Amino acid sequence: MSAKHFINDPTHLVNTALLALTHTNPSVTVDLANKIAYHAPPTPQVSIVSGGGSGHEPSFSSFVGAGLLSGAVAGTIFASPSAEQVRRCILHRVDKSKGVLVVVMNYTGDVLNFGMAVEKARSRGVEVDMVVVGDDVGVGRKRGGKVGRRGIAGTCLVQKIAGALAAKGASLKDVSRIAQLTADNIVSIGSSLSHVHVPGRKTDGGEDELKESEIEIGMGIHNEPGSERRTTDLPELVKTMLSYCLDKSDKDRNFLDISDEDEFVLLVNNLGGVSVLELGGITNEVVEQLADDWKIKPVRILSGTYMTSLNGLGFSISLLKVTDTGLGDEKSMVKLLDAPAEATGWAAAVTGDAWAKGADLAKARRGSDEEEVEPSNLRSAEPDVTNYDTIVGDGDCGIGLKRGAEAILQMLDRTKQTEDPLIFLQNVIQVVELAMDGTSGAIYAIFLNALAHGLRQNSPSSPAPITPQIWAKALESSLQALGKYTPAKPGDRTLIDALYPFVDTLSKTGNVDSAAKAADQGAQGTKGMKASLGRTVYVGGEGWENVPDPGAHGLAELLLGLNEGLNK
Repeated sequence: MSAKHFINDPTHLVNTALLALTHTNPSVTVDLANKIAYHAPPTPQVSIVSGGGSGHEPSFSSFVGAGLLSGAVAGTIFASPSAEQVRRCILHRVDKSKGVLVVVMNYTGDVLNFGMAVEKARSRGVEVDMVVVGDDVGVGRKRGGKVGRRGIAGTCLVQKIAGALAAKGASLKDVSRIAQLTADNIVSIGSSLSHVHVPGRKTDGGEDELKESEIEIGMGIHNEPGSERRTTDLPELVKTMLSYCLDKSDKDRNFLDISDEDEFVLLVNNLGGVSVLELGGITNEVVEQLADDWKIKPVRILSGTYMTSLNGLGFSISLLKVTDTGLGDEKSMVKLLDAPAEATGWAAAVTGDAWAKGADLAKARRGSDEEEVEPSNLRSAEPDVTNYDTIVGDGDCGIGLKRGAEAILQMLDRTKQTEDPLIFLQNVIQVVELAMDGTSGAIYAIFLNALAHGLRQNSPSSPAPITPQIWAKALESSLQALGKYTPAKPGDRTLIDALYPFVDTLSKTGNVDSAAKAADQGAQGTKGMKASLGRTVYVGGEGWENVPDPGAHGLAELLLGLNEGLNK
């Protein structure tokens, strides 16, 4: 749990975040005194109003805009807005001529305050309906008791479908009915690695905090406890979460009547603190398990940040069973989800047409004959290189070199041996370009491509062995070519400090063993050398003077290994 924030005053934080909405969406207006964000459509329609405690952004205020919410009412962090705030929104901030639908999550404070406002509006003659969303299966029927299921990220799907239907001119009766139908067909569950810290509150570091290896399954979006804590990996975690959502034999949590013919929409939601990269890996795991274990291939997949728990280090899974709305194909649940929305918090840029075409493209991609490179046992040098790069860089150098070396070994295992060095070199180049990234990968690729060109230029026209002298000339020309793209020279503390001695010694002696040893000496000579180029210039921390440059050390190890292979 991180207790560090850029804005520590919770009141100032909520108010300034609301003001930011007017900067990012010109169609949104903010009533700051009542913490209301609202939008006026060009033509009258049913207004969709929602809200709740702050801290769940982009829900709900960033969902205000054409095609989604007409108004959102914000409370303080994790606390419901007051009934008076909601009443003002319904009566004074949104169009009520066609009626108003209030969508609220199933939390006691939200239900009471929004419900009170609904009754007040009705007493004024306004046509208002209210739909309460309880989609969380983390807490089952027995534990939920009379309170029922909590509302979590599946609420976003209800809001989007209702907002799109309202934008199409549907009546309040239909919008309310379809919103309830959607809510009744959603199951969701969240999991987190840690509780969150609310700005302005003291941390007590109590026993309730999760241990380093623990995951809370079913955690609510206000730090509420889930159904269990356990130590597990991602595949097992996702397996448990999907089982809670879909297992018919679990009578305590079986909230959906599903069949093999049913279609589903999948929402993988970031609770706020998961990186985009990691959320992608999580989404892939969910999609693959749905296909393999449940024979479900969602017709739509949404992955991103929709409903957070501040900076919660977790995610939630929501599954919507697509159900007939009875309003025709253009007003189906899927079409309503696909409908455009001008709200900064709604992230679903892929159109329905793209989804339809994507099914055929996916089949074509599955037929690719590309082989995945499996790792080999070459691991001896990587830990040292990674350790050195952690001290002086960003820690990725060793992994990149290891990936390239393993890929080359795999290439050697599955390709036919050749006596032609140019063919062999081209095979190596292809592997390096695909398997290695980062600065080292680029340098290796440029150098090897230039080396291939140098061999062609210096080789005799008639078939004859390529002598050490030809290799030396080709290596020298490749160094010159590399100099066009990097100013690095010996003494700059880069891999050039190992590469130059190798080429120079090979040119002079024609002896690979001597050249490899010279490369190693050059790499070791970078200890204590102040960097002039590369990330070490501005990233390097303490201890850099005691370790060699990671790139130079990695290249030297590669050349020493090559020499050993030639001598076997």
